[in-house]
Formats: sequence, structure tokens, C-alpha cells
Amino acid sequence: MSPKTCVTIVTTLILCWGCSPVMAADATPLGDPEVVLQTPGLVGFWMFGEDAGELRQSSGTNESLPLMEVGGEIPRAAIGPYSGYSARLDGKHYFKIPYADTGRLNISGPRAQVSMFAVVRIVDLRQSRTIAGMWSEGKGRHDDSGTRQYALLMNMPTYGGPRQLVPHISSEGGVTRRADGSAFPWCADYAATASEVPEEQWCTLGFTYDAKYIRAYVNGIMEPRDLDSVKDKRQDRYFTREGPDGRDRGMNPYYHGRGIFRYDPAQHAQTKPGGGSDFTVGARFAVGSFTREATIGHFGGLAVFDRALSDSEMQQLHDSANITALNAIRVDERRR
Repeated sequence: MSPKTCVTIVTTLILCWGCSPVMAADATPLGDPEVVLQTPGLVGFWMFGEDAGELRQSSGTNESLPLMEVGGEIPRAAIGPYSGYSARLDGKHYFKIPYADTGRLNISGPRAQVSMFAVVRIVDLRQSRTIAGMWSEGKGRHDDSGTRQYALLMNMPTYGGPRQLVPHISSEGGVTRRADGSAFPWCADYAATASEVPEEQWCTLGFTYDAKYIRAYVNGIMEPRDLDSVKDKRQDRYFTREGPDGRDRGMNPYYHGRGIFRYDPAQHAQTKPGGGSDFTVGARFAVGSFTREATIGHFGGLAVFDRALSDSEMQQLHDSANITALNAIRVDERRR
């Protein structure tokens, strides 16, 4: 059954019920996974069609990159863009691939590029949340033992990202450092969208990093956002004068330009004893815990690329998810 036919069926059902949302009769994919599979640079693509208790495997890639459940079984819901299903996270469970098994997901180096795309339905953004990434922050403020690389995060008010999408890139692994070597309390290198992350509805979230700029996308759109140093809490010279040609770094896009941290056991064994970061989905190691800021909601698709996608490619990925059809199907609130 084609995606167009699926949309027609969903629309007909809605009209028959007086424009009231209806439950999905079966797990029918409403999107087109071939668009994701045919996008160059694909490293990992998870459609979350497996049942609870099973490894979630990457599709269409050289490595299977199995996501293992952490904290117990993660249930499967009969709604999703690419497999017809999604993983239902409750803020207590998450997925991971151990650092030693991350393979091509271990994107790092001074000229590394990366992009991420996710189809999700997020619940409860009252605190910071995680989509996915290789991002271990350490024990908290002023702790430099982290092994951060790249991550797609949400709701970071410290430097102007409250309730917004805030993709991060780290060149240090630990805290961000100014040109003179002085340190921030945290990692401060992230873009921030103009729009808030939608809650209680399906959406697509993504970012690109071209070794210079981080760009954040909500529903396929990169909304340009200039720096307002006072409002965005970025008055430090690092943000206002250490960007390209002595200018500011911006907000979306945000200038980073120093590459992605690479964990080296010989170099970092003493200063970063926790080792390299796992690839995690729905959580990250922050303030000494993986679940303190774990995500609540549905994950219907996740893709990672080892290059910076263009604006048109991100729009095509968004279109492939068929968000309109997904949002026409009511999610059982008791099972979200």
C-alpha cells in the first residue's frame, strides 16, 4: 500500500467520524523510508519496528548497529512513519550502543561532519531532554571529564535555548574553552531554534554540522536566528567576538568550527576515566545519571549521516515522514 493510499484511508476515517481523531486499525507505515535509505552518507537508520525486548537494528547500512534496551523492555506502539510502529519511552528507559561497538557512528576529528534526523512525539519538556548522540557530560558543573561528541538535545535555557531544539557539538569533550584556554562551567557550543519543540504531536527534528556551522531544523525548516546577546545570555566574548573574523557566533546557524572531540585512551585515560561516550537514544549521561533527564514520548525514526545535509535534503526527509497523517491518528494517552 502506498503512502498516498494510506493518507486517503486515514482522511476518510476522520471525515466519517465528524473530524474526530481515530485510532489506527493496524500498524501501517504512513511514510516513505526509501527517501531516508537513498540519502547519501547514511550511517544508521532505525525504524523501531521490533517488539519490546528485541534489539533495534539499523536498516540499509553496512553495520547493523543494534540498539539495546537499558532499564528493561521498551514497549512498541502501533503507530509510526516507516515501520508502522514506534518505541514508547517513559523517562526511565532508553537505548544505547556501547562505545566499543559504535562503528561509523563514532564521528570525530577536526574536519568531521554529521547530520541527524528524527521523527518523534515528545511529551513533557519541563526540563532538558535528549533525542540521541554520543554525549557523556560527566558529573556536573565545572566537571571536565566528559567525552561529548555530538548530540541532538532539547530545552537548554542556560545559553538561550529554553524549550527549543539545541543541537550540540563539542571539540573538547568536557567543558567549552575560550580562545585563551579559560573554561566555561558547561559545554556552551550549541545552536538554538527560533521555534519551540512541538509537544504532544508528531514532528521531525534534525541538525547538520559542516565542520563550521551547526544548523537546527524543526519540521524540515532551518529558521535563521540572530544572536541577541542579552536575551540569549551569551554576552561573554566567546559568543560575541570569537566567531568568524572576530564577529559573533550567531544562534541558528551557530559557528563552532573546531571539529568534533575524539577520545584517545592514551591521551585521556587519566583526565576522562569513564572512557568514550556510548551512542544513546532518549537519554545521555548528565550530572552523574543517565535517567535524570531521560525523554518521554514516541520515537518512530532516527537517522545519522556522516556529512552535512542540505536544506532541501532535510526538507525531503521531513516530507518522507508524513507528519500530517501521523497526527491524524490519536495516540492512546494511557499508553504513551
